[in-house]
Amino acid sequence: MKVALIHDWLTGMRGGEKVLEVFCELFPDADLFTLLHIKGSVSRLIEDRSIKTSFIQKLPFVEKRYRHYLPLFPSAIEQFDLRGYDLILSSSHCVAKGVIPSPDAVSISYIHTPMRYVWDMYHDYFGRGRAGIFTRFAMLFVANYLRKWDVDSTNRCDYLIANSSHVAGRIKRYYNRDADVIYPPVEVKRFNTSDASADFFLIVSAFAPYKRIDIAIEAFNKLGLPLKIVGNGQDEKRSKKMAGENIEFLGWCNEDKLVELYSRCRALIFPGEEDFGIVPVEAMASGRPVIAYGKGGALETVIPLEGARVKDQGVATGIFFYEQTPEALIEAVRIFEKNQDSFYPKLIRKHALKFDREIFKEKISDYIAGKCKDS
Repeated sequence: MKVALIHDWLTGMRGGEKVLEVFCELFPDADLFTLLHIKGSVSRLIEDRSIKTSFIQKLPFVEKRYRHYLPLFPSAIEQFDLRGYDLILSSSHCVAKGVIPSPDAVSISYIHTPMRYVWDMYHDYFGRGRAGIFTRFAMLFVANYLRKWDVDSTNRCDYLIANSSHVAGRIKRYYNRDADVIYPPVEVKRFNTSDASADFFLIVSAFAPYKRIDIAIEAFNKLGLPLKIVGNGQDEKRSKKMAGENIEFLGWCNEDKLVELYSRCRALIFPGEEDFGIVPVEAMASGRPVIAYGKGGALETVIPLEGARVKDQGVATGIFFYEQTPEALIEAVRIFEKNQDSFYPKLIRKHALKFDREIFKEKISDYIAGKCKDS
């Protein structure tokens, strides 16, 4: 088969790029199409592809302000000429699924999320206090166009894969399409447990509005407990202004440092609602429990203390709080401190192994082979 891989943009290594890496391994001769590519921002496995970019690549200030060109993304993704390709395999959280395949091609899209900017997180990105008055006014008109395009373009895909049951539900709600669920890859084997835990709690996250790092900062300001935050992003300055002296910002850390932080923290704090959430699985692969907002993908990866007791599963991997408020998080931290002896690092890690990268690779390979055979 002649295969085309489609990805929204290549600007850094996050969960979507980990999925794309597996696609590159499965189809080493495939061409890769993307809106824009910042050279050196992704792994060598991806960089070594034949990468074809859109006109977005040539627009001013694109490396730092590419999201400002959101209204142009549908036209840009549709410009790619995919004639002659037998399989179109897209990794999409924005517009990648909207490429136009040739009539005889099989189009399969792995959906990380419906376009969050215009659906359930519209107000997180464009609400009052998050965007300027001109941007908010413009989005009143642009958002409806993007929503319609997002729904219509889904019909170009023969098959949809969701990265969690949570996302499959949103795909059904917004697109009225069924999606098969295959959890994304987590490199569980590169993490390890440690007997020498430190006294700090940990956050690993981009500073995006929906990550709700502000909740954790407010909570730990009141708790006075040490909190280390790994990451950067658009809300970083605002977050640093909020934080007390007990909160330390580390920026992005290299892999060795991150592995160490995971293995030595008391627990991971996960205050946002994620479509799947690779970070909690990485923490559990390190044997550390997770204190998470009880909604979204975390419900599919974390076994809460109360759930383990009720279901007699023999392992608890975290604690949920069910209101996105500092007060709810504070209460969850206090419950954790009273029940620390209920969490066993080796059992937590064993639970995380079911999300390992090799399992994903096998499942996605079998799925693609089956759908291509049926078509």
